[in-house]
Amino acid sequence: MSTASTPSSGAAALSLEGVTCTFVSRDDPGQRYTAVRDVDLRIAPGEFVSVVGPTGCGKSTLLNVGAGLLEPSTGKVEVFGQPLKGVNARAGYMFQAEALMPWRSALANVMAGLQFRGVPDAQAREQGEEWLRRVGLGGFGDRYPHQLSGGMRKRVALAQTLILDPDIILMDEPFSALDIQTRQLMENEVLELWAASRKAVLFITHDLDEAIAMSDRVVVLSAGPASHPIGEFVVDLPRPRDVAEIRTQPEFIALHEQIWSVLREEVLKGYAQQKRVA
Repeated sequence: MSTASTPSSGAAALSLEGVTCTFVSRDDPGQRYTAVRDVDLRIAPGEFVSVVGPTGCGKSTLLNVGAGLLEPSTGKVEVFGQPLKGVNARAGYMFQAEALMPWRSALANVMAGLQFRGVPDAQAREQGEEWLRRVGLGGFGDRYPHQLSGGMRKRVALAQTLILDPDIILMDEPFSALDIQTRQLMENEVLELWAASRKAVLFITHDLDEAIAMSDRVVVLSAGPASHPIGEFVVDLPRPRDVAEIRTQPEFIALHEQIWSVLREEVLKGYAQQKRVA
């Protein structure tokens, strides 16, 4: 198996060490459920890392830990070498679900984060308009979310995240609801914007093709409960990449086969567990 160690020189942008998250059951307070156990994960500055695994394996749990929205039961989280306390102010979070405010226009949604930080409206508007142009929505600032397509709303959400210039970008299956053509366009746009700034990215996805096409490294999680990393793969494919074209390359196909050989059994385990619960 082609594995790789995480970067060791300098402080990681985001580091999870021995992280375990255990929850009390809603149905039975006497029962406890461990979503992830003893997870070690490092994202270097400028590195694009994807995490893949079966449904319900705790991928989003790890993302929430990195965002500071969830405190681990045990283990520690560091951001650029400093312990994370509370919400991760150096991270931007792009959610899977719609997170736009329906009563605000596209421009007002993009401006919101700057306004909440106390940036004057004129300056926030100027930056908001620039970011809408960067994501290809320069002429749509006055549209409301219900007037935009799914892909357009994702572009607004992307601009809303990146306008705050976060050092770490956390993305939770942001394109899963899009059709394949729109999804590939968005993936390429994210890669282009990332290449210009080289922020650290932790990207959660169910789509192994997407993970390989976009990432420097792919981390595979086991089926839950008590999910943990069971493989790390370096994606040694040239950049810049077109996510549609790269998937036809022999190196991509070979790496996909390697990762799937590890992931397949865990997906089957997760599916079997879901059937038992159902």
